[in-house]
Amino acid sequence: MSKPILGFIGVGVMGTGMCRNLARKSGCTVLAADLDMDHVRSLAPDGVVAASIAQIAERASIVFLSLPSIQQVEAVCTGAGGLLAHASALETIVDMSTSDVERTRQLAATLQEKGLALIDAPVARSREAAHNGTLLITVGADAEQFAAVKPHLDCMGSDVLHCGPTGAGQVVKIMNNMVLLNTVHTLAQAFALAEQSGVSKDLLAQALGLGSAASFALQLTGANYLAKDVFPQKMFSAAYALKDLKLALALSSAVGLDNPITALTAQQLQKSIDAGFADSYYPVMYRVIAKAEEPA
Repeated sequence: MSKPILGFIGVGVMGTGMCRNLARKSGCTVLAADLDMDHVRSLAPDGVVAASIAQIAERASIVFLSLPSIQQVEAVCTGAGGLLAHASALETIVDMSTSDVERTRQLAATLQEKGLALIDAPVARSREAAHNGTLLITVGADAEQFAAVKPHLDCMGSDVLHCGPTGAGQVVKIMNNMVLLNTVHTLAQAFALAEQSGVSKDLLAQALGLGSAASFALQLTGANYLAKDVFPQKMFSAAYALKDLKLALALSSAVGLDNPITALTAQQLQKSIDAGFADSYYPVMYRVIAKAEEPA
């Protein structure tokens, strides 16, 4: 049986590593598109073929999306010149972006009416994990759809979880980010308080890591970034973090549950953005918190 042709749209910070691993490991021809086609052409040594969205829809049976938000996903799927307009070989779209749950389900219903399946498969972990093929991928699909795409998702992730029907992958991903961002907000508060109280941030990171407050967030973000007061750009930015928390708040509203902790973290991220840190790594919240807590 011949290998299917695959498509990949969105070769950015995360998508570059994901597309490269898909091409290297799947044994399939991978056609790719991006707003900056130089990103795609840089993957030619890995076997990735530059193509337009129309060409991808005409030739690929499964297309993977790694895009900033549901707005871009909807535009690529159903907008003028999008995948639906040119679908020929196309059967399945796999959205690996972090997207709004209700709009994901609505888009899936729209595409289903046209004979196309939409699977949500957002990714978690870092750009390094995307490069190494060790992402966590949470999937919303029926059992048959999941079985069909899992071998390809295994090329990009070390942990691929079937979370339930359409939208369930987004729910799990949004909850993952909500817990992480709220935890880092608390850590930022703790580091600012410790420093103002005469305790070094490095010492606090060590102490928390030895106690019951130890966590992945502390190990990765607390010790390496908060304690060092270093918040690079071209990482998971404050603006992107706020987008994800707004998705969590929208989900809270949709199911009728209050979510005050997340609302506070969203407010802190907005303060960071207003202070000029929109493109900085999101734990930059610390700088705004620490400045506010400086003695008069």
